[in-house]
Amino acid sequence: MGVTRLEIDLKALKHNYSYLRAKVADNIKMMAVVKAFGYGSDACEIALFLEKLGVDYFAVAYADEGEILRKAGVKTPILVLHPQPDNFNIIIEHCLEPSLYSARVFKEFSAFAKAQQQKNYPVHLKFNTGLNRLGFWENDTDWILERLKETTTIKVASIFSHLVASEDPKEREFTQHQIASFTKIAATFLTSLDYTPFLHQSNTSAIINYPEAQFDMVRAGIGLYGYGNSPEEDAHLQPVASLISVISQIHAIEPGESVGYNRAYKATHYEKTATIPIGHADGISRAYGQGKGYVTINGQKAPIVGNVCMDMLMVNITDIDCKEGDDVVVFGKGASAVDLSATIHSISYELLTAVSQRVKRVVLR
Repeated sequence: MGVTRLEIDLKALKHNYSYLRAKVADNIKMMAVVKAFGYGSDACEIALFLEKLGVDYFAVAYADEGEILRKAGVKTPILVLHPQPDNFNIIIEHCLEPSLYSARVFKEFSAFAKAQQQKNYPVHLKFNTGLNRLGFWENDTDWILERLKETTTIKVASIFSHLVASEDPKEREFTQHQIASFTKIAATFLTSLDYTPFLHQSNTSAIINYPEAQFDMVRAGIGLYGYGNSPEEDAHLQPVASLISVISQIHAIEPGESVGYNRAYKATHYEKTATIPIGHADGISRAYGQGKGYVTINGQKAPIVGNVCMDMLMVNITDIDCKEGDDVVVFGKGASAVDLSATIHSISYELLTAVSQRVKRVVLR
């Protein structure tokens, strides 16, 4: 195509959804996490496609992400994981479902919903079982139950928690402790309420590693996009997003000549470099410069030379048969985002979600 673009493969998405769905019991709901523009891809395209496949719930981080999905035509329930009081109006206007994670948020949303004359508005209770990021503590259960008895404005749709290291075999004992803690918290609510909220705690890695923690629903995030947090699982999944650019120009560099800003790279012999129209404004961090990162051209790795520029980067193509106009794969099929991100001690999540919105999205149907 001759331009920098992020190709989004819906066939790969269907494959990943089916693979994860097959690991979950038939009576267990599936929540698809589509926050951060669908992990850097296109949340609306992803959600609308998964809706057709029968996904039960969506999760976003913030209310405006849910608003965008609703305006795109998504009808499936949407959980807002980190609602802010200033956006409660967006939540109710677009029938989004907030996670209530503290006494402050619980009281403020209850009051706001009451002022809007809501009844039995669905909310989700988030409990902290070890991540220490967001969530009520176990000793908050009595306070919550008392507040619930006093109101008909809100109704608990689900109770959930978040695992810390379900991908790490060395933390198996801690993960099992989290599961046990959540089970105990949930039991208190199930025996105290006159209705039955559903329960969920598993992320992608837990779907794979802890089938005993499926409860009533699982939350699939990174796995839907093609990464399973281990090489073994990655082999069963397909990358949904492929970041592809093009060779704009090829230069012949003589010994001693430098490439890029601050003369950060100097040739030691006769070399060829290619300039690629993608840079740190597009999500390729300067940390990938100085030969740490690479792109793939015609199946071969071309290391980045010098510093990554705002709009461009340069790579060494001395031993690669290529020409101006050839495609360049940054990550995607045949060029793992896991491997590239590891060169700067990062993770695939960061690389995927960093792709700038100025990069053209091309949906492969």
